[in-house]
Amino acid sequence: MNAIQAEKSEISDEDKNLAAVSDVEAGIRDFVRKDVAYLRRNPTAATPAADAPADTSAEAAVSSVNTLIHRVAGASLGEIENLITELEGLRTLMHNEGQRIQRELAGYAQLGQTAMKSTRMIADNLAQWKRTAPEPRQD
Repeated sequence: MNAIQAEKSEISDEDKNLAAVSDVEAGIRDFVRKDVAYLRRNPTAATPAADAPADTSAEAAVSSVNTLIHRVAGASLGEIENLITELEGLRTLMHNEGQRIQRELAGYAQLGQTAMKSTRMIADNLAQWKRTAPEPRQD
């Protein structure tokens, strides 16, 4: 049951992302059409009165596209910033854990060396006692 709901939520997120991308692409297409149409006009036929509305509509289109891009990119940039912050936190955590593990390994290595020295000392002492000990009587 939960897997189906998770898939539906993923699909809806993908649909939202696709819709946002489609909106951006549509805005860019409209802008390009208006921009190209403005450039295709005959410059001799244009009068100063006709240039003013074209400039205004071009500025409005640019503003509209900029607004649309900021709206769509804003959410993505926010998510990217959150991911960067999360990754930096994980990097710090991994670095700290690596240092902790190195300290523990160094402690275990020192403990192992100490145990070997102690065992060697005990073995040497036992060997000396065997040499100096009187032989058991056999009756």
